[in-house]
This record gives sequence, C-alpha cells and structure tokens, in this order.
Amino acid sequence: MNWDQVQGKWKQVKGDAQTKWGELTNDDLDQVDGDREKLEGLIQEKYGRSKEEAQREVDDWLAAA
Repeated sequence: MNWDQVQGKWKQVKGDAQTKWGELTNDDLDQVDGDREKLEGLIQEKYGRSKEEAQREVDDWLAAA
C-alpha cells in the first residue's frame, strides 16, 4: 500500500496503526488524519524514536499492509 491509499482510507487503517503503535490514542490518530509527517512525529514523541527510525517504522508498516 502506498501513502496515497492510506490517506484515502485513513478511517479504515487507523485501527491498524493503533495496533502497531499502541501508545497512540484515537485522538492522536484523529489529529494525524492521514498525514504521514504527523504520524511520524507522534511516533518520535511517544516512543522516543529518531526521525529516521520513525520513517522506517512507517515504511515497514506500509509494506506489511
């Protein structure tokens, strides 16, 4: 799946995102609203990841979807 598909189906895939990153709340994911940079920023903030690590996690999540 590519990010354009994720944006179009955000309401459906945000549950998958919450399963992957359990510390992200529904409110967090509602604020993301399909914006990849916001998702990566939340992963950095909640998990203490570097920007590159967050990008890699999102890439891995997309590849598995």
